[in-house]
Amino acid sequence: MIRPLLAIHPLPQSEPDLTPFTALAFTSRNGVAAFSALTPRRDRPVFTVGDATAEAARAVGFADVRSADGAIGDLTALLLAHLGPDDRLLAAVAARPVADLGALLAGRIAVQSLAVYDAVDTEAAPPEAVDAVLIHSPRAAEALAALKPAGVSKWITVAISSQAAIPLEALAIADLRIASHPSDEQVLETLGKPAPDV
Repeated sequence: MIRPLLAIHPLPQSEPDLTPFTALAFTSRNGVAAFSALTPRRDRPVFTVGDATAEAARAVGFADVRSADGAIGDLTALLLAHLGPDDRLLAAVAARPVADLGALLAGRIAVQSLAVYDAVDTEAAPPEAVDAVLIHSPRAAEALAALKPAGVSKWITVAISSQAAIPLEALAIADLRIASHPSDEQVLETLGKPAPDV
């Protein structure tokens, strides 16, 4: 049984005007899904934090997609390599983003953030038998920490990054593993299972 810690809710809003923007940035697949539902336009270059997000962007019709294949710092470097101070970037993000892309690029690229979805705690109790917990974001880790579930110290817990693991420190998890690269494949490999065939 798989029980999510977070539920994703798109934020309803009017269609964004893409006219002022040179490019788009996405930090998650959830951002791609929520943003693409707001507008049919797919005519801007797209920069993504990782390969899974890039695949999601291509799947909804974006043709010019570049992946940083990493974390937010890698995305910042990719953007700086391709855009300059005359460019304007629209970043489709969560209501409570992990990092402030605008602050990271301040003075180098003009960034406007657009919150297109929210990740809300499901507050679902864990199943009685837990084999493993996979943490894909700091928000998910915060949701787990808030539950303070019994037996958590005995679970195998895998975090997608060291940043995602920080909220788990208070839980005294005996077997806390951190993926060597922030991707779903590495999370599964860190758990001890092979990555699924694509």
